[in-house]
Amino acid sequence: MKKVVIGSDHAGFAMKERVKQVLEDEFEFVDVGTESEDSADYPIYAQQVGQQVAVTPDMLGVVICGNGVGICIAANKVNGVRCGLAYSKDAARCARQHNNANVVAVGGRSPMMDDPVDIIKTFLTTDFSNEERHARRVEQIMDIERNN
Repeated sequence: MKKVVIGSDHAGFAMKERVKQVLEDEFEFVDVGTESEDSADYPIYAQQVGQQVAVTPDMLGVVICGNGVGICIAANKVNGVRCGLAYSKDAARCARQHNNANVVAVGGRSPMMDDPVDIIKTFLTTDFSNEERHARRVEQIMDIERNN
């Protein structure tokens, strides 16, 4: 069973719990928090997810805040993380296939084109294409990270 690290702030807590419940038969979740809907700062959980993903090449991550934007930005500050904000299954699929994203961000309180659980499942079940053009571009992204 594929292991997935997941984290959220208070605004993403209910969605995080729903994702774990619906997908628990397909994935083993490592939950880094938060543990309630009490106010919590999303950068803490983005960093925890990102750090685990960055040191475990075959692990993917899921981060959730109110609209997904802030936690996505924070996750991308961790070296080795390529977090994509996905409001649709197609965006999640492309993030994995084209960008080799290793973390997906969704909103827990924002309307999305597709159900967030479906978005996350699509992300987790899609592989990187390994096509030369996509691999080249991912390498260019990693060069930016190494040089800044």
